[in-house]
Amino acid sequence: MSEEIFDLIVLGAGPGGYVAAIRAAQLGMKVVVVEPRPTMGGVCLNEGCIPSKALLDSSEHFALARDKFAGHGIEINAPTMNVLKMVARKEDVVKKLTDGVAYLLKKNKIQVLKGSGKLTVPKGDGVHRVEVIQADSAAVVVGKKVLLATGGIPVEVPSLPFDGETIVSSKEALCFTAVPEHLVIVGAGYIGLELGSVWRRLGAKVTVVEMMPQMLPFTDVEVTDALMKILKKQGIAFCMGSVVTGMEKKNGKAMLQLQAGDKTEELECDKILVAVGRKPVLTGLGLEAAGVANNGNGRIAVNDNYETAVPGIYAIGDIIPGPLLAHKASEEGVVFAERLAGMDVKVNYETIPGIAYTWPEAASVGKTEQSLKEENVPYVVGKFNFMANGRARCMDETEGFVKILAHKETDTVLGVHIVGPRASDMIAEGVAVMSYNGTAHDIGAMFHAHPTLAEAVKEAALDVHKAAIHA
Repeated sequence: MSEEIFDLIVLGAGPGGYVAAIRAAQLGMKVVVVEPRPTMGGVCLNEGCIPSKALLDSSEHFALARDKFAGHGIEINAPTMNVLKMVARKEDVVKKLTDGVAYLLKKNKIQVLKGSGKLTVPKGDGVHRVEVIQADSAAVVVGKKVLLATGGIPVEVPSLPFDGETIVSSKEALCFTAVPEHLVIVGAGYIGLELGSVWRRLGAKVTVVEMMPQMLPFTDVEVTDALMKILKKQGIAFCMGSVVTGMEKKNGKAMLQLQAGDKTEELECDKILVAVGRKPVLTGLGLEAAGVANNGNGRIAVNDNYETAVPGIYAIGDIIPGPLLAHKASEEGVVFAERLAGMDVKVNYETIPGIAYTWPEAASVGKTEQSLKEENVPYVVGKFNFMANGRARCMDETEGFVKILAHKETDTVLGVHIVGPRASDMIAEGVAVMSYNGTAHDIGAMFHAHPTLAEAVKEAALDVHKAAIHA
């Protein structure tokens, strides 16, 4: 490749990298993206956010037909699930979206190089060089700036090494061609609960094993307690405070040994999904050669411009501090590009929402009651149950509530926590209000169309001042 000089080289075409590339191109920069996958979109589009939601939606439709249609007067024979068709639909959804990202990159005149990108030793000539390694060749691309956006991969448990068949990561659990008899999920985070919900709805026995006493760590305890009760009613079993001490295979089954305090237990299953978290992809990038160091916790240290200790090399997303979430990476991608162009913008890290796409869903933004107590912040709680919401009644989806935490003295909204139908959509109101330091009174004074689920947010805000109408 000739010594063509790009304004920006982006390593990784996930939700952080491709968004940063597009925004940079919109701002007039000449951009090239280096991506090892054959398709765009990273983990999120290929084996994460999107395929999991496609399966969640398919399994939700199946569960509604099986469990709730009759109550609406819809009389049908017992439905059956064609798992292969469900998975094929998921793949079609993924293809449409990854093709869409490829189109957007082309539309914005962004060059894409397929291969693994590796930083080279700086020559001190004011530019950076990235070696693009392909199956049978290698090339060097030159740029004024380099953005690292390589994402994350599943964490492997030493006692449960992935084999792609019995012990699997989320990638394989999205592609089962048959419903497992007994799926054991190690880890009670977003990924484990969502995939557990998919396969439980389709008939699998599902057991969640978690070493901590609470699922969904960093989520408000009242929300996790309520969600756990609901998931238990749906048939998901939980072994909380339990540690995996060993595993062996017998007669085609996996025998999982657990320990909880002084008690030991053995679970027999045919599939084990290890979902204990994700870690950043930092190997093979040439970081040491380029002089890029991590912060001691396995992440790359950056400044407010997302620049590393090496001038001209930047990083965003899973490989820098913060939650490993697609929307966090995307927001960083936009802000990175805009700051590179001289704009005075920044990410508000206090308003990153977290969502479990179970049914009902759980969504949170901001502080929890636990964190406010630890910080000695005076607060007031407003709460409203979906049981009293007209639209939820019409939908026959009355489990859950909206909970708003407001500062006792200023009324500023400090946190919003929802467990209920479409919590993932409703949490956006909490994010918006908190982004502008809004108050509970602000929410309570806004129109909320009737009948909508969002009225529960208004009522919870009114309840902060004990003025809820329907409570």
